[in-house]
Amino acid sequence: MIDIRFLRENPEVVKQNIRNKFQDEKLPLVDEVIALDEELRQNKKRADDLRANRNKISKSIGMLMGQKKFAEAEEAKKLVAEQAAELAACEAKEAELSDKVQKIMMIIPNIIDPSVPIGKDDSENVEVERFGEPLTPDFDVPYHTDIMERFCGIDLDSARRVAGNGFYYLMGDIARLHSAVISYARDFMIDRGFTYCIPPYMIRAGVVTGVMSFAEMEAMMYKIEGEDLYLIGTSEHSMIGKFIDQIVPEAELPYTLTSYSPCFRKEKGAHGIEERGVYRIHQFEKQEMVVVCRPEESPVWFDKLWKNTVDMFRTLDIPVRTLECCSGDLADLKVKSVDVEAWSPRQQKYFEVGSCSNLGDAQARRLKIRVKGENGTYLAHTLNNTVVAPPRMLIAFLENNLNADGSVNIPVALRPYMGGVDKIIPKR
Repeated sequence: MIDIRFLRENPEVVKQNIRNKFQDEKLPLVDEVIALDEELRQNKKRADDLRANRNKISKSIGMLMGQKKFAEAEEAKKLVAEQAAELAACEAKEAELSDKVQKIMMIIPNIIDPSVPIGKDDSENVEVERFGEPLTPDFDVPYHTDIMERFCGIDLDSARRVAGNGFYYLMGDIARLHSAVISYARDFMIDRGFTYCIPPYMIRAGVVTGVMSFAEMEAMMYKIEGEDLYLIGTSEHSMIGKFIDQIVPEAELPYTLTSYSPCFRKEKGAHGIEERGVYRIHQFEKQEMVVVCRPEESPVWFDKLWKNTVDMFRTLDIPVRTLECCSGDLADLKVKSVDVEAWSPRQQKYFEVGSCSNLGDAQARRLKIRVKGENGTYLAHTLNNTVVAPPRMLIAFLENNLNADGSVNIPVALRPYMGGVDKIIPKR
């Protein structure tokens, strides 16, 4: 969410940003919120004037009573009563106008970074860099669920009977591999100086609307019936929410956190054949990075975060690339975003395994996350990035470490988490 003062002073900049995000239907909102904001400020001024006048008259009543000017005192009391009614109306109007302004401001997209490429959707994202040599095996690489089934490692049919589509049972070596990757990712980030956290898996509505746009909320979040609680779609939601309505000392920044959680997502809409199995599911686990920092430090932390993911994937012998997300592919709160994509030997193309985002002060403004510095308070900047999100990451791992005989190599970095074995052998 952008600053209303910035919008008030730079309406054309805000409108051009909306055009750059191909959301022209939101253009009228800029003029609408400016008009509402002007009405709100005029209403506030009238209310302030009434309060000041009430205080002045109230003081005079005491003086008049002391001077035994009872008639004049009674007239003054009537005037106070009349203005009290007007003040109450002004205060009600102020609450109504503030709510309208807030709702519109939460819909208007954040100002994107000047470096973001202009494009309509993810098809216009721009490749930045590749890391590792993409593999082209001289044998056919099976679909990821077929690989898992050879290890007796997945049961989708039972999961459908228990919970429906979009769920899974992982078992045996595949389940152990899943847990090993999560544990390795945790320790990888701790070794890089991040503080390990396990957050709440449910959050209140006030946190939800603070960390994401309404469109994202509708598409992702599961609501707990009868309670002011939502299941988290990623631990970023809880971790940023940790600082809601806080004033943190500048000397404590940056906060660098790595958090584990299960994640729950609606994943609405039809998906293609390449998104069957465990690619797009309603429940998964993830290791996340979150940073809360000074505004001037957020570009540096942005680069550090995505590089962490690249480095971790390379230690597991998985080639990756980074994609700069174009303007039309950015969620409304994001200033800049880079996706990390892993190579799929079976598909002979890359697919997304993580996303790194700089949200500027958008989340901090919504959640009132402020920093106390030498020259007063200011809004923090927040960033987040996926360390690893199995079981989707398992697709890349299994395909890139698969041998012709069906066995899967375990890279050196992961062996301590897999009982020291250098490969796992299929049971079928």
